[in-house]
Amino acid sequence: MPRRREFCNFRRRRLYFLMLLVFLSPSLVLCLSKEGFYLQRAKLGFDDPNAVLSDWDPRDDTPCKWNGIVCDSATGSVISLDLSSSNLSGPFPSILCRLKYLSSISFYDNFINSTLPEDDLTMCQALEHLDLAQNYLTGVLPGRLADLPNLKYLDLTGNNFSGDIPTSFGTFQKLEVLSLVENLLDGTIPAFLGNVSALKQLNLSYNPFSPGRIPPELGNLTNLEVLWLTETNLVGEIPDSLGRLRRLTDLDLAYNSLTGPIPGSLTGLTAAVQLELYNNSLTGELPSNGWSNMTSLRRLDASMNELTGPVPVELCELPLESLNLYENNLLGELPSGIANSPNLYELRLFRNQLTGILPPNLGRNSPLQWIDVSTNNFSGQIPENLCFNGVVEEMLMIENSFSGEIPATLGECRSLLRVRLGHNSFSGEVPAGFWGLPHVSLLELVGNSFSGGIAKTIAGASNLSQLILSENNFSGVLPEEIGFLDSLMEFSGNDNKFSGSLPGSIVNLGQLVKLDLHNNAFSGGLPPGIHSWKKLNELNLANNEFSGEIPGGIGELAVLNYLDLSGNRFSGKIPAGLQNLKLNRLNLSYNHLAGDIPPLYAKGMYKDSFLGNPGLCGDIEGLCDAKEGKNGGYVWFLKSIFVLAGLVLIAGVVWFYMKYRKFREVKQTLDRSKWTLMSFHKLGFSEAEILDALDEDNVIGSGASGKVYKVVLSNGEVVAVKKLWGKSKLADESSDLEKCNHQDDGFDAEVGTLGKIRHKNIVKLWCCCTTRDSKLLVYEYMPNGSLGDLLHSTKSGLLDWSIRFKIAMDAAEGLSYLHHDCVPPIVHRDVKSNNILLDADYGARVADFGVAKVVDADGKGTKSMSVIAGSCGYIAPEYAYTLRVNEKSDIYSFGVVILELVTGKLPVDPELGEKDLVKWVCGTLDQKGIDHVIDPKLDSCFKDEICRVLNVGLLCTSPLPINRPSMRRVVKMLQEISARNQTKNVGKDGKMTPYYYEDVSDQGSVA
Repeated sequence: MPRRREFCNFRRRRLYFLMLLVFLSPSLVLCLSKEGFYLQRAKLGFDDPNAVLSDWDPRDDTPCKWNGIVCDSATGSVISLDLSSSNLSGPFPSILCRLKYLSSISFYDNFINSTLPEDDLTMCQALEHLDLAQNYLTGVLPGRLADLPNLKYLDLTGNNFSGDIPTSFGTFQKLEVLSLVENLLDGTIPAFLGNVSALKQLNLSYNPFSPGRIPPELGNLTNLEVLWLTETNLVGEIPDSLGRLRRLTDLDLAYNSLTGPIPGSLTGLTAAVQLELYNNSLTGELPSNGWSNMTSLRRLDASMNELTGPVPVELCELPLESLNLYENNLLGELPSGIANSPNLYELRLFRNQLTGILPPNLGRNSPLQWIDVSTNNFSGQIPENLCFNGVVEEMLMIENSFSGEIPATLGECRSLLRVRLGHNSFSGEVPAGFWGLPHVSLLELVGNSFSGGIAKTIAGASNLSQLILSENNFSGVLPEEIGFLDSLMEFSGNDNKFSGSLPGSIVNLGQLVKLDLHNNAFSGGLPPGIHSWKKLNELNLANNEFSGEIPGGIGELAVLNYLDLSGNRFSGKIPAGLQNLKLNRLNLSYNHLAGDIPPLYAKGMYKDSFLGNPGLCGDIEGLCDAKEGKNGGYVWFLKSIFVLAGLVLIAGVVWFYMKYRKFREVKQTLDRSKWTLMSFHKLGFSEAEILDALDEDNVIGSGASGKVYKVVLSNGEVVAVKKLWGKSKLADESSDLEKCNHQDDGFDAEVGTLGKIRHKNIVKLWCCCTTRDSKLLVYEYMPNGSLGDLLHSTKSGLLDWSIRFKIAMDAAEGLSYLHHDCVPPIVHRDVKSNNILLDADYGARVADFGVAKVVDADGKGTKSMSVIAGSCGYIAPEYAYTLRVNEKSDIYSFGVVILELVTGKLPVDPELGEKDLVKWVCGTLDQKGIDHVIDPKLDSCFKDEICRVLNVGLLCTSPLPINRPSMRRVVKMLQEISARNQTKNVGKDGKMTPYYYEDVSDQGSVA
């Protein structure tokens, strides 16, 4: 992982080596060869914390045994230097070019910085291979590199080179590989690269080029085998000239804005192994002719476009390995020829308008691993031979019109990992073997007409974490074996016909987060031992026939925030321990409960939680009617006294009322006009309903700018109301940095920002109410509060990695909308975990725009602020000393939020010492490794994905703003991380190594 070295350490080491050379005896100096002396000089320029150069001993007579050095066996001359991944820092040692026979230099994955010495490099006349990928080089590309007559391999991937590609790069004589991936190159992709006739690999991916077309001149590169132009801001159509690249094996044009159809000329690329055109804006139809010429085509990805028409028959007759056409507008049936592809392992067609049946032989002749045809109009049955070769891992078919039974053969498909058959028309009983597949983690059958019961074979489903059977016709009792599923996190069996008692073993499900069995016919009491569900967040047993007392153990479920036991036959008292819970929903209505309601819930706001329990008593209107009847005479007497006193009082003041009637009318008119309401959405409530609910019992939070109230409206909806502090209150607290040195209460910024933007991941501002002295902001209510409160509280165990990742993705999409889709862009300026709110499903909303600013319309993208806005630990380093604000400031803050999600630690905490979270993470990674950074509450099975997300957080918190990715790029990286289908990453040699997409159609589920 990258580290910054203290300059004084570097100076100290360099002085040490200089003194060493000075005081060495003449005999030792003379024994070292001239090449060894040059290498010693190069060593002096490096900071070498890992001592990889420790064996570079000046007392040796030859450097040929030194680490990283290769010599010619005949002449003894140094011909290769490879110090890859050595943690070296310092400028490029140009003295290496004095090694006359040096043909290969690799400093891949180090901290080589500064600029490349253009003139000195021209001395490397023997150089054939130069790999400086993944370093910190800056400046423009050295144009004189083209003067090296023997250079064949040039990899400058992952640096900070900027400017245009030099014109001289079109004059390389022998260059075969040119890789400039992940730099800051601008301009457009130059046509003169088509003159480098020896090129076999050209990789310009992930650069912020200006919008431009693919140069037709690239079609002149007849030796080209690999062409990667991923995310290079390409526009227009794919040129026909690419059809002349007969040796092309790999073409990647992903993440651009290409338009038009896939040109028929590409069918001439008979050696193409991979054609990826996804996430563009291609329009038109897939060409239906010419595909038969592409006899070597193995992988086609044209997903996330606007393609129309049918899937070409000729395409499906090719021996494909992977076919990705998802998220288009394709119509018609899937050609049956696809079932004959002998090597097909991946088929993803989700989110189209395809119809008809799946080919009956699909899977019989191929090693099919991943199939996703979700959200289409397919019908018929699941192909019986889908798992004929026993390697299917993902079978995703949600939201279609499939029918019939699950084939019995799938009950033997032990390779399955994920099954989603929801929202179809399946029926019949589920095969017994299907229940017990040992590797399935997700089994979703929701919204069908399945019948029968859960087989005892479910004991074998040892990896099952989500069992979703809702809205079917399942019946019978739950088998005792369901308690053997140690990994089960969600069991949703609502809206079925299950009956009998819950098995006693169900309390053994220690990982259970959600148990939803409402709308069934369960009976009997709840089993003892419920307190063992330490991670349970939602318990819904409504509308069954449960009886007995409510177990007191429910009060020990520390993270429970949803409890619905309504519509049953529970009796006895409400356990006082329920007051230990922080519930967002409580419903005990329509049971046979009696006694006093626990004081915490004996309030009017909980009235609907206790309806239909005649024996319950509490300080809530409508309850204890029976008790009132027992003392009816006494109550009647008291009422009579109060009525008489009221009549006397009314008679006494009637003359006063008549005398000042006019004055009263004027006062009422003034009161009605006191509040001004400004709405931003269609409202179903008035300001009066809001004002009546602003009492201390409804306060749910208090922050830098005011108090927040939870208001339950008459229509059943819930809103959050922020009442801003008065000016005096703000003035008293203006010294606190976290309160951003407010010069006002943020009201204008909040209204001006939220009032005009609409996005699913930005908190919704319903309206605002103002008077001369008070200001109210009415938002949608977020039941799970803020991410910061939840993550850094005792409820943090509720946030497993899947939920944390979903929160990161949602927040990233919200910020991306502000930065890229708002005109002009909006900078939030106070991104932090406390300003990310969570709804009931843990969907995230970016909130609190009190210090948000619109970026200057002059296109410069920066704005100077008179004071610092933000919160300690989240403020970008350059913002603190320049007061220049742009989108990069938000990106840094979001990176800190990612580090919070990964580590579970606060951005500033005494536990971290004098370091903030960013410095702590970098230091701990270097000294102790990744295992000491990741939150121990997170499941280790997600370690690989967590590491990838951590890398995104470190990119976002780069000290140099120019190195931070845009929020749009952050969203793309997070989407790629969550994915399980083959895509690409930049590797050591500049190539893209594959990993796999999670199905994109699987939104909101545990990955």
